[in-house]
Amino acid sequence: MADQIPLYPVRSAAAAGHKRAAYYSSAGPGPGADRRGRYQLEEESAHLDEMPLMMSEEGFENDESDYHTLPRARIARRKRGLEWFVCGGWKFLCASCCDWLINICQRKKELKARTVWLGCPEKSEEKHPRNSIKNQKYNVFTFIPGVLYEQFKFFLNLYFLVVSCSQFVPALKIGYLYTYWAPLGFVLAVTITREAIDEFRRFQRDKEVNSQLYSKLTIRGKVQVKSSDIQVGDLIIVEKNQRIPSDMVFLRTSEKAGSCFIRTDQLDGETDWKLKVAVSCTQRLPALGDLFSISAYVYAQKPQLDIHSFEGTFTREDSDPPVHESLSIENTLWASTIVASGTVIGVVIYTGKETRSVMNTSNPKNKIGLLDLELNQLTKALFLALVVLSVVMVTLQGFAGPWYRNLFRFLLLFSYIIPISLRVNLDMGKAAYGWMIMKDENIPGTVVRTSTIPEELGRLVYLLTDKTGTLTQNEMTFRRLHLGTVSYGADTMDEIQTHVLSSCSQVALVRWTESVGLTLVSRDLTSMQLKTPGGQVLTYCILQVFPFTSESKRMGVIVRDESTAEITFYMKGADVAMSSIVQYNDWLEEECGNMAREGLRTLVVAKKSLTEEQYQDFESRYSQAKLSLHDRMLKVAAVVESLERDMELLCLTGVEDQLQADVRPTLEMLRNAGIKIWMLTGDKLETATCIAKSSHLVSRSQDIHIFRPVTSRGEAHLELNAFRRKHDCALVISGDSLEVCLKYYEHELVELACQCPAVVCCRCSPTQKAHIVSLLRQHTGRRTCAIGDGGNDVSMIQAADCGIGIEGKEGKQASLAADFSITQFRHVGRLLMVHGRNSYKRSAALGQFVMHRGLIISTMQAVFSSVFYFASVPLYQGFLMVGYATIYTMFPVFSLVLDQDVKPEMAILYPELYKDLTKGRSLSFKTFLIWVLISIYQGGILMFGALVLFEAEFVHVVAISFTALVLTELLMVALTIRTWHWLMVVAEFLSLGCYVASLAFLNEYFGIGRVSFGAFLDVAFITTVPFLWKVSAITVVSCLPLYVLKYLKRKLSPPSYSKLSS
Repeated sequence: MADQIPLYPVRSAAAAGHKRAAYYSSAGPGPGADRRGRYQLEEESAHLDEMPLMMSEEGFENDESDYHTLPRARIARRKRGLEWFVCGGWKFLCASCCDWLINICQRKKELKARTVWLGCPEKSEEKHPRNSIKNQKYNVFTFIPGVLYEQFKFFLNLYFLVVSCSQFVPALKIGYLYTYWAPLGFVLAVTITREAIDEFRRFQRDKEVNSQLYSKLTIRGKVQVKSSDIQVGDLIIVEKNQRIPSDMVFLRTSEKAGSCFIRTDQLDGETDWKLKVAVSCTQRLPALGDLFSISAYVYAQKPQLDIHSFEGTFTREDSDPPVHESLSIENTLWASTIVASGTVIGVVIYTGKETRSVMNTSNPKNKIGLLDLELNQLTKALFLALVVLSVVMVTLQGFAGPWYRNLFRFLLLFSYIIPISLRVNLDMGKAAYGWMIMKDENIPGTVVRTSTIPEELGRLVYLLTDKTGTLTQNEMTFRRLHLGTVSYGADTMDEIQTHVLSSCSQVALVRWTESVGLTLVSRDLTSMQLKTPGGQVLTYCILQVFPFTSESKRMGVIVRDESTAEITFYMKGADVAMSSIVQYNDWLEEECGNMAREGLRTLVVAKKSLTEEQYQDFESRYSQAKLSLHDRMLKVAAVVESLERDMELLCLTGVEDQLQADVRPTLEMLRNAGIKIWMLTGDKLETATCIAKSSHLVSRSQDIHIFRPVTSRGEAHLELNAFRRKHDCALVISGDSLEVCLKYYEHELVELACQCPAVVCCRCSPTQKAHIVSLLRQHTGRRTCAIGDGGNDVSMIQAADCGIGIEGKEGKQASLAADFSITQFRHVGRLLMVHGRNSYKRSAALGQFVMHRGLIISTMQAVFSSVFYFASVPLYQGFLMVGYATIYTMFPVFSLVLDQDVKPEMAILYPELYKDLTKGRSLSFKTFLIWVLISIYQGGILMFGALVLFEAEFVHVVAISFTALVLTELLMVALTIRTWHWLMVVAEFLSLGCYVASLAFLNEYFGIGRVSFGAFLDVAFITTVPFLWKVSAITVVSCLPLYVLKYLKRKLSPPSYSKLSS
C-alpha cells in the first residue's frame, strides 16, 4: 500500500539521511535518542526512513533541515559549554539533582499482578496503598518550606531577602531595618495566609470524601468502615446511588438478573449507563454469608491506566473440579463510578493511588502566570542595570579605600531600582480582579479558586473543551425515524412526541416506542417482554448479547421468539460500521449525511434470521473463543463477524443531544477573538463530529478531514501526508491514532494540527486529554485554557495554563479542581473578553508604573551621589523612603486596577480586540524601555532642577526635590489613566493631603542624609512664594513634555480600541 501512494520526490537518499540525522541529533537526549534504534527494527517501514515527512510543498528544496524552518515546532540546537550553563543550564542541573534525590527518597514501587483472597486482606503478600484521596499540595512539615520555596524561586523576592539580610551587617547598614523587613514580611504573610486557606479548604474536601461510610462484610456480619480504611481483599457493599470507593471485582447483586448498571460519567465522561455482570459462581450462592464458606481468590493484572480493559480470573478451590471463570471489564466496578441500580457486593482489588481514576488524574501544580514570568525577566534586567550603575560609581571613585564595601553600599543605595512593592501591588491587584469577577452580575455563580492567574484569561490562544455537559446539555431528544421509503420527524408525525431524557440515545428510543404504543414490560439478562398496541405480550428469550466497543462501533443481540421459536439476530450501530454489513440499498448514506448535517446522532438498525443449526454452530465456536487465553478479543470478534453478513436494513434513527444555551454565538465570539478551539471528548467519533457541526465549532463551509485509524509507523506516515495536502480543513482524530502519531511524528502532527481552524479528538482517555494540553503548551509556547465539567476532565484542567470548570450534571469534581468555576459555557465569553482583558491591561500598567516609581528615585540618588563626589550616602532617610512607596503614592498607583480602556459592551461586541492582547504588547521590553527613559528624564530633571534653583538655600534641596517628586508621581498616574473613576480622584487628593499633613511631623528627615549637620525643615520657608513657584516649575518641566507626547501619539497613531470608544 505504501508503494501505491505517491510521496513528494526526495533529491537523494543520502540527503534524506543527512537531514534525518540532523533532526534526531538536534532532538538531544530523551525519547528522540532511542528512536532511531527502534525504527531500524521495523522492517515494514524501513523504506520510510528514505522519505522524511514533509511539512511544505517545497519539500527539500532548502539546504537547511526542514525541521529547523518549521514556524513553531522549531527544535533548538543544543548549546554547549559556558553558553549552555548561563542560558539556563544551571537550572537544568539543579532540577536533575533534586529529581535524583527525590527518586532516592521515594523509590516508586513496581506495580505487579496480584492474587486477592475473598474477605482475607491479611493474606495479601504485598503492602498496598491506603484508600484515601489526597488533593493537597503540602503536609504539616512541607507547608512552610514549600511556600517559601515557591516565593523565593522568584528572582525579585530572593533579591530582597539578600538585601534585607545585608542590613544586619553594621558596615553595610544604609537605613532603618523596618524599611527593608516590613514590606518583605508583609508579602510573605499575605502569601502564606492565602496558601494556608486554600490548603485547608482542599483538606476539608478530601476529608469529606475519605470519611464516607461503607458496609464491609465480615464473618461476624456487616460493619461500618470509612472509605480511607478499605483494604485490598475486603468485601464491600455499595448501595444504589452511592459512589464506589475503590476498584472492585463484582461478586453479587440484589438484582435477580445478576447484573447492575453503573454511571461512569465521572470517570470517562460518557453519560450512558454501563451494564456490569456479577461473577456467576458467587452470584449463584444461596446467601450473602456463603461468601465466607468458600475458598476463592481473584487473580488481577497489575494496576494500569486503561479504563476500558481488564484481564483476570476467578478461581474457586474448594469445589471438585476447581471452578475457573475468566474476568473482563464487564465484571469490574471502578472507583468514582456510581451504582445506578440495586445493591452490589465486590471484592477490592486496587486501592488509593492504584485505582484507575487516581492513575488517570495528574497531581495539582502551582500555576504561574505569563505576566509574572515576564516581570521576573524585567527584574533581572533591572538587577543588571543596578550592578552596572554601582560598578560605574565605584570606578568613578577611583576604587579608593575599601572599594568592595562601597560597591555593596551602592548596590543597597540603588536597590529601589527593583521595588519590593511590585509584588504587594500585583497580589492585591489580583485579589481585586478576583473579587470583581465574582461580583459580576452578568456571570452569576462564577468562583475564582486560584487568585494568582486572572491575567491569563487575557492571553489565551488555545481553548480545549470537553463535549458532553460542557457544550451540550447532556439531554437526549428523539427527532427522526427513516424507514427507507418514508421519513418521519417530530413535525410530520403527530404520534412522535419528543422526550427529554437524562441518559442516552437508547433510553430516548425506548421512551419514544412507548409513546407510539410499543412498551417494554420487563428485561433481565435472559429474557424480555414487549406489549403491542393491541395489548398482546410478546416474550423473547435472549440467547447472546454483543456489547458496544469502540472498535466495532456496533452492538447486537440474538433472541428467540417464545411463541414461534424463530431465532433473530438484531444489530444497531454507527452508519460507518453498518453500511458494509447490510444488504445493498440506495438511501442509507444520503440520509445519514442529511441527519448528521442537522446535528443528530444516527443509529442504523438491521436484522438477520437464523436457523437452529446455524445458531448451534455459532454458539459452539463462540464459547470456544471466549475460553482462549491468547488473543481472546480477536478470536471472539472474528466469530461474531461471521454472522454479520448480508443483514436486512430495518431503519435509521436520529437522536439529538441538545446544545447548551448560546453555545454557537459564544464559540463564534471566541473564534473571532483569534482563539483556536479544540474539542477533546471520550465520546464516539460520529457523535463528536455531529456536535462539532451543530455547535458551529466547524463552520458549514469548512471541510472535515477524518483521520483514518492507524496502528503502525508506516500507516501514520501515509495518513499524515494525505492530511498535509488538505488546506483549511478541520481535523477529527481518535485517541488510538493520536497515540501512534505522537509516538513517531510528534512535531509534525502538532505542527499540522495547529494550522487547522478546529480540531476534534474523540475516544480520549483523561490522561490523553492532559497530554494533548501539555504538548500544545510545549510546542507552541502559547497560553492554553481547558474547560470541562466531569471528573474525567480534571487532569486536562490541571495541565492547562488556565483551567475552567463547569458545575454540571456530572458533579462538582471539575469545578473544584479548576482555577475558575462557572455555571454555563456561555459565561466563558465575558470571562475572557471583559475580565481577561481588564486584568491583563491593568496588571501590565500597574507593574510598569511601580517599576517607574523605583527607577525615578534611583536616578535621583545617582545624580545626588555624583554631585557629592560619588559618596555612598542616602538622599532620603528612613520614613521618607517607606512613605514614598506607601501612603504618598500607593493609593493613586493602586487605583490603576479600576482603569479600563474599553467598555465591557464594546469588548464583547468587537472580540477582535482580544487578538492584540495575545501578542503581549502591553508589557514588553519595548514598553519597559520607554518607562526607563521616562524615569531617567524625570529623575534627572527633578534632581538637577533642585540643585540649580536652590543654590542659596542648599540645605532645602531634599525638601524641594521630594515635594516635586511626589507631585510628579501623582501627575504621572493621571497621565496613565484611560477612564476616570471617582475613587481615582479621591486617591489622588488623599495622597496629596497625607503628604502636606506629614510635612509638619517629618522635618527631621528633610536634611541631606547624614551630612545635613542638623539642617531641619524650615516651615516658614515652605510657605514662601519662591518655594512654591520653584517646585511648580520643576514639576511642570518633568511632566509637561510627556503630556504633549501622549496627546500627539493619540492624534497621529491612535490604538485600535480608541476608534471604538470615540
